[in-house]
Parts: sequence; structure tokens; C-alpha cells
Amino acid sequence: DLATNLVGQPLVRQQVMKGVREFLENRNPVKPLVMSFHGSTGTGKTYVSSMLVRYLFQGGLQSPYVHQFSPIVHFPHAEQIEQYKESLKRWIQGNLTNCGRSAFLFEEMDKMHPGLIDVIIPFLGPSWVVYGTNYRKAIFIFISNAGGEQINEMTLDLWRAHKDREEISLQDLEPAISKAVFENPQSGFWKSGIINDHLIDFVVPFLPLKHHHVKQCVISELVQQGLEVRPGVVQEVADSIPYFPEEQKIFSSTGCKTVASRISFFF
Repeated sequence: DLATNLVGQPLVRQQVMKGVREFLENRNPVKPLVMSFHGSTGTGKTYVSSMLVRYLFQGGLQSPYVHQFSPIVHFPHAEQIEQYKESLKRWIQGNLTNCGRSAFLFEEMDKMHPGLIDVIIPFLGPSWVVYGTNYRKAIFIFISNAGGEQINEMTLDLWRAHKDREEISLQDLEPAISKAVFENPQSGFWKSGIINDHLIDFVVPFLPLKHHHVKQCVISELVQQGLEVRPGVVQEVADSIPYFPEEQKIFSSTGCKTVASRISFFF
């Protein structure tokens, strides 16, 4: 499914498959699987996390063992951070007591109040039992737009240097992501022990999408909506999306985010 439906993200496929496969095949993991997804809007971060839980949990996102957190919905007020810390810790502890093989998805980490996420540190490390719970089979996924700008700039530089996107390595991108995400005072990971204690197993960069990737998204959306795949429509929808940089228009500014809503204009 990743190979067929996730367009233009060779690094993601490689990292996610490696991480998830190794983790699930290990009967006694020393710590939970912790992955952090980074990239700009519409590049597939939420898509991949929902695909993962769809295959790992019956009922996918609706499963009682899959928990999603959004800072805007669950932690909106900075002045209530202490209260949020307490309830987040209790929530994770309670759910891991209920089922050690649970998944926790933290969306929009770039909007999370700095300091809040550190209450979950005891659940992420390799210690054996926390608060009387064995929790080493849990999966934590952090999703963030932070680092997206840097990933886009580096991908653009590599494109200018005629380097194919299949040749881009994690080593090319990791230093820039770390700087943007982990050293930014506005980021949920600012001065976080999660970073200092190296608790993230996989930092997964999502690259900006090119015109032909957007066309692939249009085709799969048409198929999903049960509509006829007309080359003219595919081209028009893909052309209607803004691209950057201004002069060359190489990468989609919104990834595939607005594809579904644009289709109705061309039918």
C-alpha cells in the first residue's frame, strides 16, 4: 500500500517499513517505537500515520487502542499547561495499563506548548516498568510541519545540483531538520528531554512533491471518488495548484492537500 499509494517519498517508505517491521518482529523490544514525521503540508504525514494504524489495529483510527492528540483541540491554553501535563500523563498511563500495544499520535507538534510533551518521557525510554506498567510495545508518532521549509530548501538545492530524489539520503536532511525542529523556541520539542535523551528512533523527512506526483494524487482521488480518469482533468487539476519557486515552479506549495476539494471544479 505504501509503495502504491504514497507518492514521491522513497525515504519515508524505507524508514517506516524498516522501523515498523523490526519493531513488530521483536518479541521483547527494549523500548517503544518512537517516530517523528516532518515535512510541509500535504506531503503525506497524516496519510502514512493513518495507513499504519489501519493495518496494525482493527478499526484503524477508530480502534480503542489508537489515541490522537492535537494541541489545538486538547491543549489550547498555555496557562493550563500544568493541568494538561497531569491529564496527559494519566491518560497515557491508563491506556497502557489497559493495553501495552497501544498507539499514540501527536499531531502538529510545532504548535505544542514547549515543556508539555516532556511528561511522557518515562514512557518512551528503555526502562523496564513505569508506574507498574510494562509499556515497551507501544508506538508513538509525532507529526510536525516544523523542518518542512528546510527540507524543501535542501530538496531544491539537490534538484539544482541534478541529484535525483531517489538519491537523497537521510544524512542530507537530518542536520537541517534537527536545527529547525529541536532548536526552535516555538517548537513543542524545544529543549525537550525527548531529544536530549535520544528517545526518537526514526526522524522521517517528507519531501516536497513535484508536478507529476500531484498528477498521481489526482488520479488516485478520481478513482476513489468513482470518477472517470480523464487526462485533461488530471492535467487541469494539477496545474491549478500553486508551485514554488516562483520562476521554475518545481514543487507543489500545498503537496496533495487540496487535490480532493479541487476535483469538483473540473467535473
